Amino acid sequence: MPKFSKSPWVMHYDGSSCNGCDIEVLASLTPLYDIERFGVVNTGDPRHADILLITGGINYHNESVVRQIFEQMPEPKVVVAVGICACSGGVFRDCYNIKGGVDTTIPVDVYVPGCAARPESIIDGLVQALDVLEKKSAASAALSEGESNAQQS
Repeated sequence: MPKFSKSPWVMHYDGSSCNGCDIEVLASLTPLYDIERFGVVNTGDPRHADILLITGGINYHNESVVRQIFEQMPEPKVVVAVGICACSGGVFRDCYNIKGGVDTTIPVDVYVPGCAARPESIIDGLVQALDVLEKKSAASAALSEGESNAQQS
């Protein structure tokens, strides 16, 4: 079984949202959808998180916070944008204070569209994030092994 699929730690950050997607993220944690069956653990500490799940768009006030959270996460890390606001800015895209989607500030690996995104879609996005995390982990291990072999030569 892949390393991260056993216990990926997810940090949820709410950007500038209407909270519709946040409610659906919480719904995915309930016994009805039970995302914990995949071993997903919700954390509030970016230093423990493997996956950053962001709902809502990015505004000029939370841009530095999102960047700081992303930088505090250990490698490899995956970013999941949940909801149309996180994907592109959504209906708030043209507001004076909205910068846009999450990808205007940090790189996004998985996009989960919807207004509000359904729990099934969020779970699917997290499963996709696990695949991305595995690939990043394998690439990082291969790079480390290559550097180690080069130093021994």
